[in-house]
Amino acid sequence: MTTGIPPRATVARREVLTSPGDRLRAHAAAFGEKPALVFPAATGQIRTTTFAELDAESDRYAAGFAQVGIETGTRTVVMMPVGAELVAVILGLLKLGAVPVIVDPGMGLRRMLRCYRAAGARAFIGVPAAQAVRVLRPDAFAGIRTVVTAGRRWCWGGTTLRGLAATTAAPPRPAVAADDLLMISFTSGSTGSAKGVESAHGALAEMVRQTGAHYRHTPSDVCLVTSLSFAFLHLLTGSTCVLPEIDFARVADAEPAMISDLIRRYGVTAMFGSPALLDPLARHLDETGEQVPTLRLVVSGGAPVANEVVARLRRVLAPQGGRMHVTYGATEAVPIASIEAGELLDEVRATAASGGGTCVGRPVDGVDLRVIRATDGPIPDWTAVRPVAPHEIGEIVVSGPTVSRRYLGPAAANANAKIADAERIWHRTGDLGRVDEQGRVWFAGRSSDVVHTADGPLYPVPCETVLDEHPEVRRTALVGVGLPGRQQPVVCVELRAGVPATRRSSIERELRELAQRHEATRCLTEFLFHPAFPVDVRHNAKIDHGRLAAWAARTRTGGTRRARRTEAA
Repeated sequence: MTTGIPPRATVARREVLTSPGDRLRAHAAAFGEKPALVFPAATGQIRTTTFAELDAESDRYAAGFAQVGIETGTRTVVMMPVGAELVAVILGLLKLGAVPVIVDPGMGLRRMLRCYRAAGARAFIGVPAAQAVRVLRPDAFAGIRTVVTAGRRWCWGGTTLRGLAATTAAPPRPAVAADDLLMISFTSGSTGSAKGVESAHGALAEMVRQTGAHYRHTPSDVCLVTSLSFAFLHLLTGSTCVLPEIDFARVADAEPAMISDLIRRYGVTAMFGSPALLDPLARHLDETGEQVPTLRLVVSGGAPVANEVVARLRRVLAPQGGRMHVTYGATEAVPIASIEAGELLDEVRATAASGGGTCVGRPVDGVDLRVIRATDGPIPDWTAVRPVAPHEIGEIVVSGPTVSRRYLGPAAANANAKIADAERIWHRTGDLGRVDEQGRVWFAGRSSDVVHTADGPLYPVPCETVLDEHPEVRRTALVGVGLPGRQQPVVCVELRAGVPATRRSSIERELRELAQRHEATRCLTEFLFHPAFPVDVRHNAKIDHGRLAAWAARTRTGGTRRARRTEAA
């Protein structure tokens, strides 16, 4: 299938950039003894790696990798736990111009193996348990020619990281161009099959610039890291990274008291977090009255964040002059848009609560965002795009230096998600939204989650933001049951912790009354209570509407309303 997407090398900028390795070397020269990585353990032990040590260790790895055949462009699977060694390994690969292949372990073994099979990697760096998986499932790693074990090597051959780190050779220093492949990461697959996203060096360079310009990140910042990708962004900015002892695949389980303690103990000035982590942290700070005086910036992303969470964190940050930003983005484009808490709560909250959707702010500098007529199937080129009327909901598409130009096959993935516009590529986010007269983007939900009724489409987020205002409701999800075009809208409801089941009848009545007050929700009359919504594996916050729709269909056909409530409980 022809996608209309030109080959990378014929269209992208070819100027030589400051590479990640050059940035790290500059930081090591400027403030080598400053901590780059801090790993506090629950046992009280603390491991600290300075910028000079990180630069030297990643240099040794780069030289060792080169000696065993890893070179510029070599796709390399990395399967190691979060730690200083993992960071040094990835930086060593980037210094070579090799291409790390990163798969989120939270997606499960079967999906992970599917991703590795698609990546076509030639080298494999992993702990013994990962090497055992490679040996037992050779079909997923058929192209591997170089094996490096992080830890004890058993029967699978290759070499070890410890052996490579002993080299005294100087590492190669290849020039890096903007369109050179930097990394292959995979979408979470929460809205379909996981896809390999090709990121270029130019995108990383632009993200570092945006971080400094938009969030005023500087080398003086101390950043609490709850997402590994942000650790590299902070390091390349020159900031110190504090990595808590948490399961990075289950950030929702992080203990908020431990997070707040780390913020105070290390003088953390900035942090990124998904709503699943920020919600319990905000509640903890609000209920205990604890102060985090050094924290000047909190950035939320990965999924829509409740206004209540934003308000709580704003109350904590405001006395110290801190700010909170809510960002909107995707694996293919980080970030896309951003809004500060003050504008979100003081200017747009009323519109959201009356059915306007979720405001995600204005596009960040360098990102061009358009809203086009939503359509199924590929759009061959920009001449086939149909614009929407002002304020009309359509599909959000983006272009710019931080936007991935292509997926790692299959061809259909690129055909369905990319639009060629001469030498420019637009990415179709699959999200629906509109742009208001002030240039702000209003998110309406995923195109795959739209409920297609006999009376027309119902967009999930504008309905959910109305119903989420109920004080005893944690969150809602609008789903459709039945055939598209004749779907029945059903609202799934997750109550707040501690709300007794005896309140469900009253809450259902109150939700129905609330729905009748707004045009966006007037047709909603059916509500089902669910104990805990299924969410995405990466941020533990994005609601899986597809699974909820299947649950609702089963529940509606399971008997009386009383029986349905019993099943939900």
